[in-house]
Amino acid sequence: MVIAGAALAFIQAARGQGGSGLSPHVASGVAPLAGVAASFADFPGPAVGAAASFADFAGPPVGPATPGALVVGAAAASDLRANAIPAGVSVSSLGAVPSTCRGSSSQAQAPAPSASAAIRRTPGLTAMRHDSNRSRASAMASPAMPPVPTLVEIIAAKRDGAPGNPADVARLVAALMSGELADYQMAAWLMAVFFRGLSDPETVAMTEAMLRSGRVLDLSRVRGLKVDKHSTGGVGDKVSVTLAPLVAACGVPVPMVCGRGLGHTGGTVDKLEAIPGFRAQLDAAEFAAIVERVGCCMIGQTAEIAPADKRIYALRDVTATVESIPLIVASILSKKLAEGIDALVLDVKVGRGAFMKEVSAARTLAKALVRVGSRAGKKVVALLTDMEAPLGVAVGNAIETAEALDVLAGGGPPDLVACTLALGAEMLVLGGKAGGVGAARALLAQAIASGRAARVAEQMIEAQGGDPRVVADRRRLAVAEEELVIEAARDGYVDRVDALAIGLAAVAMGAGRSRADQPVDHGVGIYVEKKPGDAVRASEPLARLRVRSGAAALPIAERVREAFAIADTAPPLRPLVLDRIDDRSSTAAPGSG
Repeated sequence: MVIAGAALAFIQAARGQGGSGLSPHVASGVAPLAGVAASFADFPGPAVGAAASFADFAGPPVGPATPGALVVGAAAASDLRANAIPAGVSVSSLGAVPSTCRGSSSQAQAPAPSASAAIRRTPGLTAMRHDSNRSRASAMASPAMPPVPTLVEIIAAKRDGAPGNPADVARLVAALMSGELADYQMAAWLMAVFFRGLSDPETVAMTEAMLRSGRVLDLSRVRGLKVDKHSTGGVGDKVSVTLAPLVAACGVPVPMVCGRGLGHTGGTVDKLEAIPGFRAQLDAAEFAAIVERVGCCMIGQTAEIAPADKRIYALRDVTATVESIPLIVASILSKKLAEGIDALVLDVKVGRGAFMKEVSAARTLAKALVRVGSRAGKKVVALLTDMEAPLGVAVGNAIETAEALDVLAGGGPPDLVACTLALGAEMLVLGGKAGGVGAARALLAQAIASGRAARVAEQMIEAQGGDPRVVADRRRLAVAEEELVIEAARDGYVDRVDALAIGLAAVAMGAGRSRADQPVDHGVGIYVEKKPGDAVRASEPLARLRVRSGAAALPIAERVREAFAIADTAPPLRPLVLDRIDDRSSTAAPGSG
């Protein structure tokens, strides 16, 4: 009864007085809120009032959201290495809560109350006065000090849009990890953040609280500025495999914690584990030792790194709150900053194969990442790079690793080489090894031509238990033997290669996973032989599939065929790098409640 009542109360509240229906943003969040509301019934005291507390969302003080608060259409999603927005979701920065989320005009102008005022006003939370935190705080507080809000009051304050307090955010994260705050209470706060947003100081506080929940790696013995790179994920994105040893060969240490593939985007750990014997799960001491000795090390996330993020993301995943920009920012940065780095270069992918489909949305995320990372004391630069079509030719695991190693040998597809050099140049500048990107590119090219980058890759692979011979002999990477060829139906020009369709086809083949607990087949994959703008003749190969069973893969081959569009004229080509964001081009966002 409480579940149904809470969901109904929220629906009525979201419509507002005189509202005509739910906005898409709110409608997608109603189902998870029903479960959250049910959990409120576990509190002692009048349980019926718990559902009623959500109904007060319709009354005062609902008003305009603070400018800069980000509201995104919710959809159940999986994180790609920690945070991928699924295909079809767009992000918009809204100046106010949608009209279907507001009450009457008189209510909309009401000032945001304090947390304590919110508690007094909310019938369902009046019963929470038994909270022991409140009793202890009231007993200890001097008359001149404001009372310390309870955890429930902090949740209510965010729900009602009251000005946020960074200390309260840090306190919630600590309380979750200590057991003082229940999962259902954190879920309620996450939903409030989804609609109300976080200010930059609050996001910094959440980032630091999550990274401090585990071990912050000590790389003080490693000389020089430590720089990492993070990609928001795409199809055929194997840049990290090339980039870490290449940048390390130029004298900048690269400690890199990588993710596994989830959904249509591949994962660096899966690509590295295609190398025979390679170990991606190392403890912190071994990780630091390899960075010090070799100059780079690439591992998967461990239980020691930002455990609060892992727990909070699990709640976001089942409460449709993944697509909140402040929560994405905190999740990404908490893991990256826990590596002990001094600077970070971000590759924010844009297009069909990325979770950000539009440049404006990707720019919003990039600016937030740069702002918050800078406020956390790190040097951060973000590049927006194109992901309408797959990056490079190979899409899979072993075949992507081979292509990444081709770049270190002086080869590789032009777009992959260009993306690697653009990101690597930014890393060398942040690491103090070059005064500008032009000089940095020259250093990277020299490291490839001299063979230094390939030697560092061999040393890293050997240090992590892998077969270093794969660097020089990529045939040692096991690839499925059967091949299906997709041919062009007519002459013309490739107008489109749908990166999302190619990525999903690779998942269907077994190269990726739709659940975090699924294994991957390192040997299968897709070679995208023709890219947008390429001329093609009838019967010429568009793609080649490496599969375990040709007959079983025929339906997948048809999906790959449909990913290509051929036109009579060549399309205009999109630039690879769409924008660059640094701490000067990232303007401060107004705080949100």
